[in-house]
Amino acid sequence: MKRVVITGLGVVSPLGNNVQTTWTNMINGVNGIDRVTRFDATDFKSKLAAEVKDFDPLQYFAKSELRRTDLYTQYALAAATQAYEDSRLAGHVDSERFGVYFGSGIGGIQTFTEQAQVLHDKGPTRISPFFIPMMISNMASGTIAIKFKANGPNIAIVSACATSTHCIGEAFRAIKHGYADVMLAGGSEASITPLSYAGFINIQALSQAQDKNRASIPFDKERAGFIMGEGGAALILEELEHAKKRGAHIYAELVSYACTNDAFHATAPNPDAIASAKAIALTIQEGNITGTDIYINAHGTSTSLNDKTETMAIKRAFGDNAYKLHISSTKSMTGHMLGAAGAIEAIATVKALQEGIIPPTINYQVPDSDCDLNITPNKAVKREIQFALSNSLGFGGHNGCLGFKKYKN
Repeated sequence: MKRVVITGLGVVSPLGNNVQTTWTNMINGVNGIDRVTRFDATDFKSKLAAEVKDFDPLQYFAKSELRRTDLYTQYALAAATQAYEDSRLAGHVDSERFGVYFGSGIGGIQTFTEQAQVLHDKGPTRISPFFIPMMISNMASGTIAIKFKANGPNIAIVSACATSTHCIGEAFRAIKHGYADVMLAGGSEASITPLSYAGFINIQALSQAQDKNRASIPFDKERAGFIMGEGGAALILEELEHAKKRGAHIYAELVSYACTNDAFHATAPNPDAIASAKAIALTIQEGNITGTDIYINAHGTSTSLNDKTETMAIKRAFGDNAYKLHISSTKSMTGHMLGAAGAIEAIATVKALQEGIIPPTINYQVPDSDCDLNITPNKAVKREIQFALSNSLGFGGHNGCLGFKKYKN
């Protein structure tokens, strides 16, 4: 079995349009949430979102390309380009051994809603010929492959909030089992539109808080829904000997991955937490993750059921040691980036390992006895850790967990 390391990172997020800005803001507890500006939210019960700010797609696309590229693909290619350049891969990879696993939970919803309005107002002959390739959820993965001439394995996984965790995990397996030398993996989302926003409100998933500092509050007793975020995140995964041969910078080692399903409900996690705990336990087992110098980047959505269930899952997997772990939810700052959430949280996990800093769960005020683990409230903590996990629990019962280890030569 091959060993897999992380050699490149890229981010477009509500906290910044590159990795360093995002990470600096994250460890400083900056809140990326504010009032919705994408559309007039006057008639919506929820008013807040974690939007990407000051993003310039012309850094990554020719102007002529933008009219045929949905925003979710723009975020994807931006993050992928950053990761590729960070890895310094150019000229050091066989295109047939270079793959892309990149997903989106929703895909081109902005294009979909715009073209539906065109159909309603102007009729079928006015629908854009770019509508289908702009809308479909695999186009980010395809666009990235075209950009970087990646002829190897290519899959666009769609598993709601677990999408990019599964993309990274399956990319890990592709390298581990010898199908590729390098994989670019991650996810993107651009779903802050009136249609999707209203949909999440009407299934009672979004917070209706008016105060941005009491909106995304994972593990707090007063939590009452998530805040929708957007952006893209990408990682370069590389076979260890391939990376060492070319002198690549190695952020961390990816040592394990597991996915399970609750098989319980379309949107609610199973409160017994058996399947989600199993994903964590399998990740611990495969990665030989031991001791208590462990950080967990929790899924931590700020919904009542998720945070309670995830706490129980961690306890089931770690037993009494659960109380000794370092845990936080960076969604308190980024909001829930849906299909991109697992990837940006994997990057936060890798950076925590690399720099020995646990990012905080900000705006935590009211303890909940059902969520009684060490969630690193409000301020980052310096702590050298040897292992780290990143959890994802998605609609449809999809669970995913990634296990990372501090890399040592």
